Amino acid sequence: MRTVRFNLGALAVVVAALGATSTATEPQETRVSNGTPKAGILVHVTHGPEQPTRAALAFLVAKTAIDEGHRVTLFLAGDAVQLLRDSVLDSVTGVGTGRLRDHYDAIVKGGGRFYLSGMSSSARGLSAADLKDKPAELAPPAVLLRLALEHERMFTY
Repeated sequence: MRTVRFNLGALAVVVAALGATSTATEPQETRVSNGTPKAGILVHVTHGPEQPTRAALAFLVAKTAIDEGHRVTLFLAGDAVQLLRDSVLDSVTGVGTGRLRDHYDAIVKGGGRFYLSGMSSSARGLSAADLKDKPAELAPPAVLLRLALEHERMFTY
């Protein structure tokens, strides 16, 4: 068995360089109302209903980014995939971070998109049928990696 070690500092430089490259196919920069550049925001959520404040905070940050004019994508993995069950959306409220359902509805209204780890969903009994009528789809780990490289900022909860 061969062991591969990564130099995280070097990896950060490579990722930064990839993000700094420009191609003709990239969209033109737009600005939000306060003059800052509009960014793609990825929110990676791994905590579910067992951590209601953290879960609601992740959705609140995504909602706030949409309210500020940014493009937002959420990737839910681990216990977080359960957050898109209607019963959970309706019952989770964070301490000081609001109701999950309110944040979810605002994210959907603002054009936010959800990806759920297919492996985490399968392990927790969640299927594509459970996501019917939601802007969400099951996705493998490769999609999370692609999204991380496509977005300018990533938050993890």
